[in-house]
Amino acid sequence: MNINELRFSVAVAQERNFRKAAEKCFVSQPALSTAIQKLEEELGVKLFERSKSQVTLTAIGITIIAQAVTILEEIDKLKLLSKQSQDPLVGQVKLGVIYTIGPYLIPDLISPLHQLAPLMPISVEENTTDKMADWLKQGSIDVAIVALPFDMPGIDTIPLYQETFDVIVPKNHPWAQRTHIDPVELAQEKVLLLSSIHCFSAKILKLCPDLTGHGAHIQQGNSLETIRNMVASGLGISVLPSSANRELYQTDLIRIVQFNAPVPNREVGLAFRKGYPRGAVLEVIKQAVKQLTLPGISFTS
Repeated sequence: MNINELRFSVAVAQERNFRKAAEKCFVSQPALSTAIQKLEEELGVKLFERSKSQVTLTAIGITIIAQAVTILEEIDKLKLLSKQSQDPLVGQVKLGVIYTIGPYLIPDLISPLHQLAPLMPISVEENTTDKMADWLKQGSIDVAIVALPFDMPGIDTIPLYQETFDVIVPKNHPWAQRTHIDPVELAQEKVLLLSSIHCFSAKILKLCPDLTGHGAHIQQGNSLETIRNMVASGLGISVLPSSANRELYQTDLIRIVQFNAPVPNREVGLAFRKGYPRGAVLEVIKQAVKQLTLPGISFTS
């Protein structure tokens, strides 16, 4: 086997498509298919199940691709050593971030990151927590910004900050004139939440377990902005992270009500594969985040 065969196999596992994998690797599809077939013959196993509609990993393929990712990372680590001897922050970083954090953090984060590491371009991918875990394991991303805890085999985390939650209500809602509410009061209202694939919704249901019994209205979507617009139109109330309630996102149609102390919050941190070779990247992201001024955020020392 050779490095290209491993790279081609990992690309197919990530893209789930031979044509897209070939384009990603800058080779023809027949060349890629031949290399993978050669690797499968040498190993004596099938890595992929192929059909007209999709490509899926076999059970042994999942294990082998995970090991291939590790091998390729070690090879890339060797290549980076010479560059990082001059500057440890050289080369692209693939950053993942969950939907309920990305829109409110990334626009402010890019500038300080660029100032701290001008030779470290950042590519950003947004998705759910489960997808971040998959992408980290596959090597599709290097680091993820997620809500903690994020307990996954082979993944380490470091804390970044804690963020409080706020209630948002329509301007004519009875709570619009209040300054504070208690979490248990949420069960009295129609609460709009993201779908259950979002860990943020799970935190709200844990905050007020009675919501489950009272039938909270679950909005099947990925966007807190959709929820905000539904609240503005009078369909119900919701809970948002404080960073989503800064002045930039406020509207005259909504009122923000704080929780009574102790104010509910979430911890946000960085997730990365164990043995990730570019440890300086983690520190520079942490430094950049600490330069931000966002409502409701307190930094972890």
